[in-house]
Amino acid sequence: MLARGAARAFHPVRVRAVGLALLASAFLSGCIPIIPRGAPVPPVPPRGPNAALIGTHRGPLAAGLGFKDANVRAALAAFATSCPRLTRRADRSGLTRPEDWAPACAAAAGWPQEDSAGFFTRYFETATVGRGDALVTGYYEPEIAGVRARQPGYDVPVYGLPADLVRARPGDAAPQADGTQPLGRYDESGRFMPYFHRTAIENGALAGKGLEIAWVADRAELFFLQVQGSGRLRTPDGTVIRLGYAGQNGYPYTGIGGVLRDRGLIGGGPGQYPGSMQGILRYIRENPGEGRALMQQNRSYVFFREVTTPGTVGALGVPIAPRTTLAADPAYVPLGAPVWLQGEGGISGLWVAQDTGGAIKGPNRFDSFWGAGPEARTIAGGMRAQGQALILLPKGTLARLNGR
Repeated sequence: MLARGAARAFHPVRVRAVGLALLASAFLSGCIPIIPRGAPVPPVPPRGPNAALIGTHRGPLAAGLGFKDANVRAALAAFATSCPRLTRRADRSGLTRPEDWAPACAAAAGWPQEDSAGFFTRYFETATVGRGDALVTGYYEPEIAGVRARQPGYDVPVYGLPADLVRARPGDAAPQADGTQPLGRYDESGRFMPYFHRTAIENGALAGKGLEIAWVADRAELFFLQVQGSGRLRTPDGTVIRLGYAGQNGYPYTGIGGVLRDRGLIGGGPGQYPGSMQGILRYIRENPGEGRALMQQNRSYVFFREVTTPGTVGALGVPIAPRTTLAADPAYVPLGAPVWLQGEGGISGLWVAQDTGGAIKGPNRFDSFWGAGPEARTIAGGMRAQGQALILLPKGTLARLNGR
């Protein structure tokens, strides 16, 4: 996510309960451990639901999806870029194993571009996760005014990742739903506690600790850069400072558009604002005090690092591509997998899941990447599209999952 690796509008993926809990170990590890009689039973860490547990269903043949040449060429290039990570990382969705991707990845690099559709037809089968009903929002790479060293007019800090932001040691805090330890900090007495939230940070909780990597002119623009998870700072002399996602303070993301909607401020009537990013930003501009309090409703806070490599890098650790990359919840989509979307708002086509987002949680919840610049900002800021999603899995995956 960019935050998406992280937290994004991005900060902008709902799960139906099913009776498959007893099969969790088999889906997640590939085997069921046998404990010797009389031996103490080790505690089983809690796990959140994933795609294997809520159920997948075979979809139509990939050859019948109606691939478009330019679209599948871009998807093949993105898939090939993802392969070095895809064939090494554990799949939290429980659907695939690294070795499942090896045949497709071996063929991807040398596959002729003019037959990109044939590549996906030959190596993949399609599946729906749950019912496949998808919600797709958009994100982009913002560019805002900023400088490296504080100066008049640039007094809002951009913080790097604090060293005291850590995960709790086992026993110091209750595990989260997915079995991981929560993020937070240890106080002077050694007691684990939540990390500073947005209001505390904006009020100076991290000031003077040497964490400032840049300064910006506009707090609201920085807020939306945090929502996107990465972006660029443009200095007065034209220099560009590229920022990548470094971490997040451990609080869940709160969408401030939803807060405004609950207050009756989103809509087309008198005194109401559009539900797009542009409409929310207009509200903040026109109501500075209330706008800052609104932003502080989102206690999640994103930290950055300076990026010197070319291109925007997503949570998978590879460059992401406009109109090709999706952010997805890795518990429901293997990161690196192709995804076919069919729906409104320009989302129809083949994408590749290369990123994550703090608010992209659950099955069939996606965030589509549109690049940088004014057009990307407009498209991403107003996108909220409904549709259907098919995950493209290596052929033979569904038969293995179903035991046949």
